[in-house]
Amino acid sequence: MKDYRGYKTYPFLYDNPDDLRCDFEILTDEITSYIGLLKSLVLDDGIKEELVKMGSLMYHVNPALRMRTEIYKEEMDWLFERCTIYTEELRSKFDKFVLPQGSTSASYSHILRTKCKFLVRLLHRHSEKDNVVDDVLFDFANLSSQYFFLLSLKLNDLEGVREIDFISRTYK
Repeated sequence: MKDYRGYKTYPFLYDNPDDLRCDFEILTDEITSYIGLLKSLVLDDGIKEELVKMGSLMYHVNPALRMRTEIYKEEMDWLFERCTIYTEELRSKFDKFVLPQGSTSASYSHILRTKCKFLVRLLHRHSEKDNVVDDVLFDFANLSSQYFFLLSLKLNDLEGVREIDFISRTYK
């Protein structure tokens, strides 16, 4: 019988289940893969370039819990600026809750938004286990979630898809 153990898909998959670093790395890999999928659906060259940058940044974040954080101020400033620009441009479209749907590309952007929220939650769980988590990781994950929310609105707008308001029965 052949020995297949040399073909582990990732060396940390069998880490202690309480060690969330591998989960973080898998999640950032998943997010980066979805970013690539989203890029394949987008027609706007400027947004495609943004998505390449977002994928690269997410992969730079990937080893941050195991090694060190390599996200720089200029990159955070760029992400904040993109959010600010989209916020100003789309202000009339997000002063209310909207259903997370629309075009295929906007729907994938909404999925990325939720994955980034989960990334924040995973970072929080890791920090609650008395692990040090660089604040920039929380900032990056939160900003990324906001970026993908705004991008979903932008993509729907570019594709002529109207947002559908959501009025909660609970949150008033």
